[in-house]
Amino acid sequence: MKSTKIQRLCVSLLCVIALKACVEDSPSFHTSENPTRLSDWNLFHLDSTSFEPTAASLVYAPNNPLFSDYAHKLRTLSIPNNEKAYIKGEELIYPVGTILSKTFYYPTNSQGSFLQEADMNLSSLDLKMNQLVETRLLVKREKGWEALPYVWNDEQTEAFLRIAGASKHIDLSGEKQSTEFTYFVPNQNQCSACHVTKHPDGEMHPLGAITSQLAAQVGSAEDQENQMEQLVSRGWLNAIPQIEPAYSWQDDTASAEQRATSYLNMHCGHCHNKDGAADTSALLLDGSHDFMINMGVCKTPVAAGGGAGNKKYSIVPGSPEESILIYRMLSDQPDEMMPELGRSLVHQEGIEIIRDWIAQMPGSCP
Repeated sequence: MKSTKIQRLCVSLLCVIALKACVEDSPSFHTSENPTRLSDWNLFHLDSTSFEPTAASLVYAPNNPLFSDYAHKLRTLSIPNNEKAYIKGEELIYPVGTILSKTFYYPTNSQGSFLQEADMNLSSLDLKMNQLVETRLLVKREKGWEALPYVWNDEQTEAFLRIAGASKHIDLSGEKQSTEFTYFVPNQNQCSACHVTKHPDGEMHPLGAITSQLAAQVGSAEDQENQMEQLVSRGWLNAIPQIEPAYSWQDDTASAEQRATSYLNMHCGHCHNKDGAADTSALLLDGSHDFMINMGVCKTPVAAGGGAGNKKYSIVPGSPEESILIYRMLSDQPDEMMPELGRSLVHQEGIEIIRDWIAQMPGSCP
């Protein structure tokens, strides 16, 4: 009898401990308040040497990551307990209480210098080898999605809300040279400029945590798993939709056209679509074009202004250097560069993808 009571007591204590651990790992969702400190959301475990998402969050990676001045990114997704996302058409609809996070950081060397290296999509960070810069939240509230930018202090102990954005001087060391530039954290309105894909009165939407970007295999070659399957296994989604994953611009086995159109879709399509902020340009880069001229082939600019660089067409088949598209991607001037937000540096690898595609394109312009 005494033994049974002890066993029951032990079981009860284990349940309490497990429940406490679960509660401690659960995000702290704020229905209307915007906490000044990132830690108030309870999304990460942080100490002097490591930065790691809590077990309640799923670390994910879109098939087509955005270029952001060679910053690395650690992305998380969390959905409230007993809530599910669902599929509407091809759109992934998240419940109220969902939190998406994207932490921007740079690898560092033993002297603390920032390094330009390939992003390995790490699920946790060693702070002796990485420097946190900012964490952006996309929070699903009753009124819709809301963007909140947080900037990390130099001590790496806390990130603070910066609605008006921020800037940071960075000296980035690459294999061949070092580059000094100003890294910009977008303000809240600039976040909506990209995440609102239907202007002027549309709602904000995620760009990376969508079906076509999550329907891709992740993990090692021996232990790969579709990210949509991870949503199902966590009870956040009932079934995986029959949706083809987007081609990745990073995939060397894809064709030049597949890589280029995927790159343009992710980096430019949120504005350059039929309802986007750049709809007056009549340049469609989200894959919705009916004819190649709508994608820029032999298309004269409508609203490029001085950003055309005295060139006649957006894309000239076989002639990348005569194409306005390449000219604007190569520019780092605010009134010329495209994309106009999210970067200070020129993405050389992305330009090579677009340049190769245009160079292989058959035909000519008048």
